[in-house]
Amino acid sequence: MLALGVGLIAALCWGIHDICVRYVSQHGGILPALSMVLVLGTVFMMPISLASGDWQDMTARAYLLAALSGVIYTLAYVSLFNAFRIGPVRLVSPIIGAYPALSIGHAVMMGQTVPWDQWLAVAVIMTGVGIVAVLSDASDSGGSKRAAILWAMLGGLGFALTFATGQNATQAGAELPVILITRLAAVALTVTLLVTIGPLRFPGRSAWPFLALMGALDCIALAVVIAAGGLDRPEFASVAASTFGMITVVLAWAFLREKMTLGQWGGVALTFAAIGYLAL
Repeated sequence: MLALGVGLIAALCWGIHDICVRYVSQHGGILPALSMVLVLGTVFMMPISLASGDWQDMTARAYLLAALSGVIYTLAYVSLFNAFRIGPVRLVSPIIGAYPALSIGHAVMMGQTVPWDQWLAVAVIMTGVGIVAVLSDASDSGGSKRAAILWAMLGGLGFALTFATGQNATQAGAELPVILITRLAAVALTVTLLVTIGPLRFPGRSAWPFLALMGALDCIALAVVIAAGGLDRPEFASVAASTFGMITVVLAWAFLREKMTLGQWGGVALTFAAIGYLAL
């Protein structure tokens, strides 16, 4: 199924993105780094959207939903960073990674019929991601466990709403304009928060190549998931994209020489077996 393939592309992009976060997070605050990532990704996307986008197909509803998607995406991103800053991976990742259940629930509310075996496959995917996350970190929480759970829940809800709203926007307008409006709204909110909250502490120049790469990867990932709104079963793109945390762990094993346990490999196998079943 094409939507699953699109979601896996997004997961790979966000997985590489999160590897870069490990370096960038040590060279500046959350909002400065997030602002630069969103701005650079938008600059990367703007010429394509302006030149090739079907702007004549955009409706007032599409503009509104795209802008709302960008606002929610920013809040989800901030929640994600705060959750990982406070709580350990084993606590936070499974909560954030549960958002595909909300994406499937939204599809049901929109009139899609989801058979029981597909619900089961989604549950298995979330279980596999959770297994990898739980076995990834044995550290204690760096702050209030309740706060970490709350931020993680807000992050998961935010990502589910971002993808659902963005995909609905593409159905009411055109893909490339929706993606650009979404990113412009995210940039506007992030820069506003950055200026309001302060003080400004931008990452050092050594981090800028990583930020540029993160901007491109984030742009591609968000774009393909939103563009999946025009495909059959777009909610499955959100399901596949939720495996980004697991892919981060695998990439860290492959390139950063971080260890993976037998249980984690089992979680990886379980996840991709379920994705393969959904693709049938």
